[in-house]
Amino acid sequence: MKNIQLLGLLLVVVGSFLPLVHIPVIGNWNYWKVDNYLAIICWILSVMALFGIVNSSTKTVRFFGILLLVLFGFTLVAIKLQSVEYFNFVPFKSWRETVAGIVKLKWGWAVEFAGAILMILARGNNKKN
Repeated sequence: MKNIQLLGLLLVVVGSFLPLVHIPVIGNWNYWKVDNYLAIICWILSVMALFGIVNSSTKTVRFFGILLLVLFGFTLVAIKLQSVEYFNFVPFKSWRETVAGIVKLKWGWAVEFAGAILMILARGNNKKN
């Protein structure tokens, strides 16, 4: 099932270049525009997962797939919190949350999550030597 794990890894890497966040007037941002450090962490985790795929270590691939899911979840929470914090000059909290709602998540997240889930759910070879 290396092929499925490689497909998942490819989806994660390609997903880092797809539009993840849409900000009106500014446009779409991918992982590299959202935060360089988070994008670098994503790629480091992807390289470690590739190491597990090459060495046929399903546990390693699953571990790094779970870490990627945690990273993506953390990034989503950070984006939402940062968008609310960015508009803290707005006088009322309800208005602040409404204005922060203009920051929309895009379809690239589905690709990121699908890739990490494929890496986690793919089973290793059950061949006994």
